[in-house]
Amino acid sequence: MDSRAALAGAVLLGTLLWTGLPGVPGGTEAFATSPAMEAVEVAAPAAPATAAVEEAREAASHGSGYREVVETPESFPAAGEPGEGDLKATVRTATLVPNRGYTPIQVTVQNSGGQPRQVRLVIHSPQGRVTERSLELGPRERTVTWLLMPADLQTGTLTLESPGLYPSSKGFYLDGYQGARVMVLGDVKAFEKATGMSRAVENTEPLVATRFVDPHTAPRELAAYAGYDAVLVAVPPDQVPDDVWAVLETFALSGGQLVLDQPPANPRLHFPLLQDAQAELSPYGFGSVRQFRACRTQAQGCGMRLWEDTERSPAMVVPAGPPPRWERNDLLSDGRLPLLSSARAPVGRFLLLIFLFSLAVGPGGWMLARRKGPLAVLIAVPTLAALTCLGLVAWSVLVDGFSLHAARYSLTLLDRERSRAVTVGLNAWYANLAEDSVRMPASSVLLAPSAPEDPPRSFDWTNGLVVKSSFLPSRSYREWGEVAVIPSRARLTARKADGAVQVQNALGAPLQGGTLKLDGQLWRLPELADGAEGRATPLDGENDALADLHDEARRRFPGAVTALEQDLGEGTFVARLGGRGFTPTAVMDVELEAAQHLVRGQVEEARR
Repeated sequence: MDSRAALAGAVLLGTLLWTGLPGVPGGTEAFATSPAMEAVEVAAPAAPATAAVEEAREAASHGSGYREVVETPESFPAAGEPGEGDLKATVRTATLVPNRGYTPIQVTVQNSGGQPRQVRLVIHSPQGRVTERSLELGPRERTVTWLLMPADLQTGTLTLESPGLYPSSKGFYLDGYQGARVMVLGDVKAFEKATGMSRAVENTEPLVATRFVDPHTAPRELAAYAGYDAVLVAVPPDQVPDDVWAVLETFALSGGQLVLDQPPANPRLHFPLLQDAQAELSPYGFGSVRQFRACRTQAQGCGMRLWEDTERSPAMVVPAGPPPRWERNDLLSDGRLPLLSSARAPVGRFLLLIFLFSLAVGPGGWMLARRKGPLAVLIAVPTLAALTCLGLVAWSVLVDGFSLHAARYSLTLLDRERSRAVTVGLNAWYANLAEDSVRMPASSVLLAPSAPEDPPRSFDWTNGLVVKSSFLPSRSYREWGEVAVIPSRARLTARKADGAVQVQNALGAPLQGGTLKLDGQLWRLPELADGAEGRATPLDGENDALADLHDEARRRFPGAVTALEQDLGEGTFVARLGGRGFTPTAVMDVELEAAQHLVRGQVEEARR
């Protein structure tokens, strides 16, 4: 009896425990909650679920809070190490790697001596790739600078070099978090106050990972910001230098998600293209500007708005890389097709040549041996093989040549009032001879595929970006993306004449068509050479300027096409151009095989 009673008690206890387990039918419901969600539920525990609660539940399923990537300053050389002298460097390690582009590495260099010093900072990666910057420090000067490593690298060794001193080095590792990544101008306290977010509990998934940067020493290159999902300015506007504001405006204009915790009293001073200066979220060029206003009174606070911005932060341009080595074929990564016909080997012609060679050596050699003897075969076969090789070489020289082949595609927004062009470009290259170097200004970003094959080995950031070697390897197909904001006087001029519209092409490239809206009427732009004039014709229908964009090229612009697809406003045009486009690499001497450039801007009306 005692054993049966003990058994019955154990079964009853097990049943009670089972029904109380989370996730079991009839048991206790358990799920991760964010602080905002908990506050809503505590305030009204018995009330039906409101929209805010449902929203919080959905957000909680993705995670809660934020994860701070703590950067540790490490100085070198230490006392007694080789290289100890007047120079000392401090590198901030465990930096948060962005999704794409380049990782900005903060380095502080101090010259404690009484003489000026030439300094070269070099990051060597285990793969043999080099990132460097040169600078000059005056006597007893201390400066903060940035080196931008390709985002596909996770570790490196920083070396400090100066004439007369033994080089000193320091190894470091980077944080390769895979979720949403935000750069914050400000500190942790300012971020938490702005967003209402707290640190994520250990072993839980955060909404965002954050990297904190002092706004006074923030980078001045666009490439330092372009890879992050969002950039949050968490300090008052007067604490951000004017040149940093200029870079942030360029970041938003070229496709970034910029968030302002404390918007300036007059936002248009820093963001002149804002349509509504008081709007919470405004499209801005290819990107957007969010101002924390109404979200401060919402139950979930502004942290959820920041997370939403990171979720809708697509890349502006995604160049295609090669397929894995075990899937070698004519396709690129994700099954994409090359944009250059010259990048594909003439397989059919080569197979025909090989077939003819086999006929000549096989049956032809047998017939020659019967008629002329074996000696004739010993002479004819090597001669025929030599002629075949010479034919292949001649084909390569006469057809492919030694020039650099390119196909160029781009989307451009013209800011006529400020004489600048905002461009997202894609270039497909095929180099018969290696092209080693290319130069990019600080207001541009050169983007490689996510998994580059045989990537460039040397980047110099002293004055903008200079790719010093292996920009384009020989006999290989490569795609590079570009994001740039550069000065431009390109414009389209229109005037009314005899009930029609006369347009002049001053866009710097052949006009291949497009659409113009003037006086509430849509007009079809004619084909015009650069500098020529022509008459636009009325257009019945919608803006179809994007219809002719190459399908494969369109797939490479996942986040940029939307800005050009918007309805045309009064005096706005979308034009299709040929030529080399507006990106910095347009100055390179290439054999242009294909080109499509879509340009949107405000027409300049001519009065007579």
